[in-house]
This record gives sequence, structure tokens and C-alpha cells, in this order.
Amino acid sequence: MNKSYIYIITNKNNTVLYTGVTSNLLKRIYQHKIKHYKNSFASKYNCDKLIYFEEFDSIDEAIKREKQIKNYKRFKKINLINQNNNEWNDLSDGWLFYFD
Repeated sequence: MNKSYIYIITNKNNTVLYTGVTSNLLKRIYQHKIKHYKNSFASKYNCDKLIYFEEFDSIDEAIKREKQIKNYKRFKKINLINQNNNEWNDLSDGWLFYFD
């Protein structure tokens, strides 16, 4: 069974929050870091720092959760992040990105 993920990324100053969904978190974060989609919101605002994620057993569950989080006010998203990563460290630090 393939896992799916929701994630929140920010920029180096922690001023912008972007929430996304993916079935391959490692690859998706790599794409953000290299600005694979040049005209995307995340690229425009230099969001490439992974500060929060959740894992799901199905993409439908992940999409439902993503929509829920996207409807949160900023302070509620910040509270969610702070519960798990109160220093807002890049959770992808140390990940090895290698793709064929």
C-alpha cells in the first residue's frame, strides 16, 4: 500500500506557509528545493523548508486533511506546527535526494 502525505513548507524567514499533498514526500520536497515548478506559489515565495508533515494510508485521506488545513487560519497552522516542531527546523535536513 502506498503512503500519502500532507506537508507544510515555509521560506527561510518563516513568513510564508504553503500546504501541499503528495504520494512521494522525498521527491516533492526535492522539487521544492530545486524550484522544479518555476511559476508555482512555493517557488515564487522561496518555500523549500519542510516544517510539518503527516502520513496517511490513502491519497483520499491526505487530500481531505490538506483541505482541512488549508481552511485553517494562520494562527491555527502555527499552533499545529509548534506542537511538533516548535523551533521550525527543516525536517528534511540530512535527507539524501537521489532520483533516476
